[in-house]
Amino acid sequence: MTVSVSAPAASAAETVLRRPSLVGRTRSGLAEALAEIGVPEKERRMRVGQLWNWIYHYGVREFDAMTTIGKGLRGELAEHFTLDLPSVTAEQVSTDGTRKWLMRMPSTGPHDRGAEIECVYIPEVDRGTLCVSSQVGCTLTCTFCHTGTQRLVRNLKTEEIVAQLMVARDRLGDFPNRKPPEGAFVPNDGGRFVSNIVFMGMGEPLYNFDGVRDAIGVITDDQGLSLGRRRITVSTSGVVPQIGPLGEEMGTMLAISLHAVRDDLRNELVPLNKKYPIKDLLEACRNYPGLSNAKRITFEYVMLKGVNDSDAEARELVRLLKGIPAKINLIPFNPWPGTKYECSDWDRIERFSEIVFRAGYASPVRTPRGRDILAACGQLKSETEKLSARARLMLEQEEAQAAPAVAAE
Repeated sequence: MTVSVSAPAASAAETVLRRPSLVGRTRSGLAEALAEIGVPEKERRMRVGQLWNWIYHYGVREFDAMTTIGKGLRGELAEHFTLDLPSVTAEQVSTDGTRKWLMRMPSTGPHDRGAEIECVYIPEVDRGTLCVSSQVGCTLTCTFCHTGTQRLVRNLKTEEIVAQLMVARDRLGDFPNRKPPEGAFVPNDGGRFVSNIVFMGMGEPLYNFDGVRDAIGVITDDQGLSLGRRRITVSTSGVVPQIGPLGEEMGTMLAISLHAVRDDLRNELVPLNKKYPIKDLLEACRNYPGLSNAKRITFEYVMLKGVNDSDAEARELVRLLKGIPAKINLIPFNPWPGTKYECSDWDRIERFSEIVFRAGYASPVRTPRGRDILAACGQLKSETEKLSARARLMLEQEEAQAAPAVAAE
């Protein structure tokens, strides 16, 4: 494991003077930025297209690199905006190649230190998957999930969600003419380092519906980042009213954090179940727009020793999902400090998987990735607290030094 702390905290003076970044904005957001600096309305659509290509296809970090835009407009843009990405406070690299980034979003004023979130990149033989966050913290309190022990701070903005992919591509050398870092996974088919995205990081995506929807619009635009909607999976703990709109407005793959086959147990593991019980959740799944054998729903089932891993529960799971085109991901529980749960024994997981498989469902056992850096499923948050404390100390020192100068102004 390697840990690198980079991008020192912004000083109070820098926070006050910071220009907003254009990275992560939608097309309409870029048009609004151009309007702010006086670009005529009849010219904006063309300029948005140029900015879009430079920002999202080429990943440029300076306006001067945008050679198809006149020098005068480049100067105006640089005077009022930046192309900054969120700062990476820390990067951890697992022994299996998984990378976890602790990112600090740009602050919005002198009293905002910038939200911090975690984002994870998982390299595999046939793909590179980026696990992105949709909220700072989480509004849910799933008892087996470490992220659920962190209070919800706020929803991430569209730009902040898109920026996670931009940071990943930037640090992996995944833009044209960029070199990957030493030891990075290199696709053997000439494809992108980041080929798939899962909204399985911090937060409940469907409680940030508009932000996630607009971010997916930016990510899937074929003139820029250009990821197909079938390569994006939105995972929900079961926000039933938003499942239909997710399929209608986003058209992505759907994953359900199920984890139990009885309401009494799921009420404990996933307290949201008290509001939207299993029956209602599965009915919403059956009606998911576009559902077919080619567009199956993934049901995530974390294996908890002596809690939800019996043969009877495997058979009940098969009964519940009858008629739903589905894949069942069995997830060995990833421990975190203070948890009361243990991972099911391997032979118990295999037996559970066999029952599900014989019933006609794909039931892969997800290989734990990034456990040594607490980047595996359900572990996000942990090391962040130590790293954040260090970052906060740096910030406080910077602010103390800058305070006299700011007061004098």
